[in-house]
Amino acid sequence: MARFLTPRILGRALPVVACGVLFLVPMLTDDRYLFKVLTFVGLNVIVIAGLALLFGFAGQISLGHAAFVGIGAYTCGYLTAARGVPWIVAVIAGTVLAGVGGFLLAIPSLRLKGHYLAMATLGFNEIMSVLFVELRPVTGGNDGLRGIPFASIGAWKIDTPAGNYLLVWGVAVVVLLLTANIIRTRPGRAMRALHGSELGALASGVDTGRLKTEVFALSAGIAGLAGALYASSVGFISPSTFSLEFSVLLIAMVVIGGAGSLAGPVAACALLTLLPYADALIPGLSKELIALIQDWEADISGFVMILVLLFAPGGLAALGRRLGGTSARGAGGVQ
Repeated sequence: MARFLTPRILGRALPVVACGVLFLVPMLTDDRYLFKVLTFVGLNVIVIAGLALLFGFAGQISLGHAAFVGIGAYTCGYLTAARGVPWIVAVIAGTVLAGVGGFLLAIPSLRLKGHYLAMATLGFNEIMSVLFVELRPVTGGNDGLRGIPFASIGAWKIDTPAGNYLLVWGVAVVVLLLTANIIRTRPGRAMRALHGSELGALASGVDTGRLKTEVFALSAGIAGLAGALYASSVGFISPSTFSLEFSVLLIAMVVIGGAGSLAGPVAACALLTLLPYADALIPGLSKELIALIQDWEADISGFVMILVLLFAPGGLAALGRRLGGTSARGAGGVQ
């Protein structure tokens, strides 16, 4: 029996098992707090799927993804709360607007690489942080935007933690499947070529300028989608949520998970998102310990990222392949 459980088979089976467990959770518990925590994990997984394409596969760093999440969140929140726009239309608008923002940011950044690209996207994040505060008629300024309605499709209103959990994770699974498909097809191979060597990619016939703008727009749009879902999940958003610290945390998730992998960053995303909410999964933890973890969350993430860079540059994905006795080339399933 054991000989049939090869790393390739396990690699393909684990995502299916994980999806099954996720959608069985509402049948196993009615813990509202747990649903909210797992919803936050799902939202971050959506963002990470897009960032894994941009940073992990295409090699284009972005310290501005928190801003794209904010664009999606404020667009959806304002349209539904202040204008009465149908939820699904507002979500699409938030996704598209964030994607357009990513496209426009990519154009002047085409010639930038490495630290210079990081600084450009960091500057964009800071500009948007200021706009989120100053555009008070739309964003509510530092007081935030309140009264954002729950998700609804026609007469169907998704106003329970369990329902919202299923909605977010349903979208997350679709995004992950689409992302995995992109990785396996020609665009994914072009991204890997770009990451390895831009000159080599050009010599292979890859239009690197077009590829960069497209993957930036796609990644930003996915982040905007997560932001729109976040707005309708919590009902209140404020500028502090979409800070540079969040952008850095997202990059840390990809680095810890392993660039050039999808499963690794998703696993790292789940672990780092659950870290400040450990009491949801481990009953009995003291409030003092949870408060300490929350206060030091950014420091813990940074410390783990440094350890990964020093001792396991391939991240969780490479570690998993080594433990499974397989190489990156031979691994099956979603890498």
